[in-house]
Amino acid sequence: MRVVVVGAGLLGVSTAYFLAKSGHQVTVLDRATDAARETSYANGGIVTPSMADPWNAPGVWRLLLKYLGKEDSPFLLRPKAMPSLVTWGLTFLWHSGVKRFRANTSHNVRLCSYSMSVLGELERELSLAYDKGPGGTIKIFRDKAAFDAVLNMAAFLAEFGVRYEIVDANGAIEKEPALKPVAHDIAAGIFYPDDGSGDARLFTLRLADAARKLGVAFEFGVTVEGAARQGREVRAVRTSVGEYAADAVVIAVGSYSGRVARAFGGGVPVRPVKGYSITTPLGGWNGGPKIPVIDDHFHAVVTPLGERLRVGGTAEFAGYDPRLTPSRIDNLKRFVVALFPDYAPFMKEEDIEPWCGFRPMSADGVPIMGRGRLENVYFNTGHGHLGWTMAAGAGRMVADLMSGREPAIDPQPYRPLRF
Repeated sequence: MRVVVVGAGLLGVSTAYFLAKSGHQVTVLDRATDAARETSYANGGIVTPSMADPWNAPGVWRLLLKYLGKEDSPFLLRPKAMPSLVTWGLTFLWHSGVKRFRANTSHNVRLCSYSMSVLGELERELSLAYDKGPGGTIKIFRDKAAFDAVLNMAAFLAEFGVRYEIVDANGAIEKEPALKPVAHDIAAGIFYPDDGSGDARLFTLRLADAARKLGVAFEFGVTVEGAARQGREVRAVRTSVGEYAADAVVIAVGSYSGRVARAFGGGVPVRPVKGYSITTPLGGWNGGPKIPVIDDHFHAVVTPLGERLRVGGTAEFAGYDPRLTPSRIDNLKRFVVALFPDYAPFMKEEDIEPWCGFRPMSADGVPIMGRGRLENVYFNTGHGHLGWTMAAGAGRMVADLMSGREPAIDPQPYRPLRF
């Protein structure tokens, strides 16, 4: 079967790889110059089943109103983005009811856990080098109330096999000695041994190389403009450089999936949630963290990636505005030296790489994977903040569905036609 995959990020490349392993003839199209140039380029670098809960938790509307228009807040809803969020936002809020939220969390954690096992298989089979960490993350809390709220979720996720360990300040330092200078600020912590970390872009590039060896063709600098349809099927993908004949199509373009989907049957409620990061070299600092540290108070993470630190955070509903907001970048710079004051002398302004990208957030907080409204069009999108965590499993699941195989986990909760 000739398959055209639109999108060369984490999800597109993983889908292409597993399709090729299944014997299909695969072509990947992307408007960028290389794989993983957009959302997968510089995310937080964490692979976290421990964060499987969707962002539309009960009471999320209070949080959004609290931070409305506040530039220094970890969550920001820009008024100019509100018109584009009306219909999507009503569904987003409806799913924040307790029962729906818990059900959606269970769907996410099942996919996260499955994906971790698939990721492990890929690592063993392909020996991928992507600055993988030693394993585990630690989340620290500045007050007990915040700790109690997250502890309830940790206990719920544990029902699905996500292990956790409660630690005090001394225990947090035992897990990550680099936290010692801020021990007095740590009220409690939770260590998640099954989490992981690594450079998502490096992983995508390495997996793309493996896919090429299986015959996958990558076409970059190509913009998808439409579809040549016959009845309820797509016969070719129309692009800026001509048509690509297809027996099946996969749409995996992250937050742009809703836009691209209009020519392929529509019905994909995905909106962009902007995130920021900075990447900064250790610069000779020998006391850096060995595992990712997530600070619940600042809603930010510091992830060691080889000889670099990735500092990521913030969630901004700002539409498709790609501009870097200096104040958001400055917040991340202040955060990393506040968390690791010993690093301050080693951090050089000229070496910092700022970045922002769009998390593809579905209206219910659960990924959108499987066949859409047209007979031969499939989607692999809407993974939100869990794209890196879910990528391997999601790629295999969609490839299984397209190949007529029963996926390892129930695909029904993720089907596009649920909306």
